[in-house]
Amino acid sequence: MSVAFTKEDSAETASETMLPDRPIPQGPNLVTAGGLAALERQLAEARAAYEAAMAIDDINEKRRQAANPFRDLRYFTERLRTAQVVPAPESNAVVAFGSTVTFERDDGRIQTYHIVGEDEADPKAGTLSFASPMARALLGKGVGDGASVGGSEVEIVTIG
Repeated sequence: MSVAFTKEDSAETASETMLPDRPIPQGPNLVTAGGLAALERQLAEARAAYEAAMAIDDINEKRRQAANPFRDLRYFTERLRTAQVVPAPESNAVVAFGSTVTFERDDGRIQTYHIVGEDEADPKAGTLSFASPMARALLGKGVGDGASVGGSEVEIVTIG
């Protein structure tokens, strides 16, 4: 095996393990208490995966296995550093960060979402980022109020 081939192979291995940082959303990093706990758990999981990868003897395999956890460590460390815990709303008079809001769409569908931070949002699980177009349209509105989102209308049914 030629030395040139070995160096080229090592360079490819190094470049494939230098993953770009996960994008950090612009604006404040608002989180619920549950969202903060989830960030802490995800950071601990990334740290454990990174430490397990660092125990691998083969240097190339170590680099490959450590790449994702190392990127996650950087991301979750920054998200925890900038996290601003927002307490649950004291009133259900208007939609706020932390509210659970049920609305009816103009096609008759009724949907319920809990408005949370960006890292904890999962619309399929019923959580919506406060920065999403739907949440922005609903924030500050009360029961019976309407909002226009993406060319459709919604009406707030309940706020919890």
